[in-house]
Amino acid sequence: MLAPCPSRTPDDLKPRWMGHFCGLCLELRDDAGQFARLTTNYDALALSVLVEAQQGDESDSRNAGPCALRGMRRQRIATGGGPRLAATASLLLASAKIRDHVEDGDGIAARRGARGIAGLTADRLRAKAITIGESIDLSTEPLVAMIERQREIEADCGPDTPLTTVTAPTETATAELFAHAALLGGRPENAEPFRTAGAAFGRLAHLLDAAEDFDEDAERGAWNPLAATGTGVDGARDLAKVALADMKRALGAASIVDTALTELLLDRYARHAFTKTFGSTCSTHQTAERRRYRERRDYRQERRYERRSRYDHGHYRPEPRNFFAGLCAFTVLCCTCQMCCREEYEGPWSRRRREGCCRDCDCCDCCPCDGDCCGCGCD
Repeated sequence: MLAPCPSRTPDDLKPRWMGHFCGLCLELRDDAGQFARLTTNYDALALSVLVEAQQGDESDSRNAGPCALRGMRRQRIATGGGPRLAATASLLLASAKIRDHVEDGDGIAARRGARGIAGLTADRLRAKAITIGESIDLSTEPLVAMIERQREIEADCGPDTPLTTVTAPTETATAELFAHAALLGGRPENAEPFRTAGAAFGRLAHLLDAAEDFDEDAERGAWNPLAATGTGVDGARDLAKVALADMKRALGAASIVDTALTELLLDRYARHAFTKTFGSTCSTHQTAERRRYRERRDYRQERRYERRSRYDHGHYRPEPRNFFAGLCAFTVLCCTCQMCCREEYEGPWSRRRREGCCRDCDCCDCCPCDGDCCGCGCD
């Protein structure tokens, strides 16, 4: 939900955002092993940002050495309770997602021999999350209980079940994580406002995920809360809009020293995520129109890639690489950050010309009204 967008991030906040991202990644490496870095979660960064926002210049940080994932550049990174809290959330989320795949028999667990390995991986990630949580005096038992209760609620869900009943476990778990950020930041008086904001954040994330997967789940016959409760995408949109307002109101009532990053992530990025999924917050803006716009945009992008792939600097494109050669090329591209930061790079398997995801960011074109660019009364 809080994926970065270079066009929407002020230049002076980009290093600070990267400092939290790298701080979380390195915290996972140090406390849970190299493999745990794969669980780095953008949304969990909000917890680290909230802790720092209450401390201001007194927040913990250190200089990190060069890293291939940021182009071999040094970085000032966040340390201390904030990244540990974010690491706990990332590991719990990853563990829950893998466990869902194991119990449903889909995703990575659908492959032969992968079910047992996936189950062991989920248990290991959860154990690491509990250990890190204990180091910051966070009781993870209620969080784990909420995650396990989610499946029970979904199993009992029917057309008469309120959608808020389905989202309740996510709201409760997220609320507790946000409230603990107030304690780690040294401002216990912020616990209640943060708890309210966390509940709204959890509901918003749950609804956005369900709306994004609505059509795909319908095609696959998979369970979706919006279909199971009969709420539909339009009903979820109304609840998500309320959650956005509740989160903004709660954070406004908290005592925060530095609001720059919290407003960026939990207001601007959150509203942008809402717009990408449901359309503009304007009441006159229709979701159907927004979907048609996105389909036309995706078609133009696909045609552009197709034209570029026929030729490479005036010559025919080389033959695609086999699986192992492509895997080696993919590793090099990832470790040198070319897939993010280069204007163009060669696809590891197809060898087509691709555009770096941070160089051609058209995610800001998804809505003509982002809620703060016109006088139409958007939230």
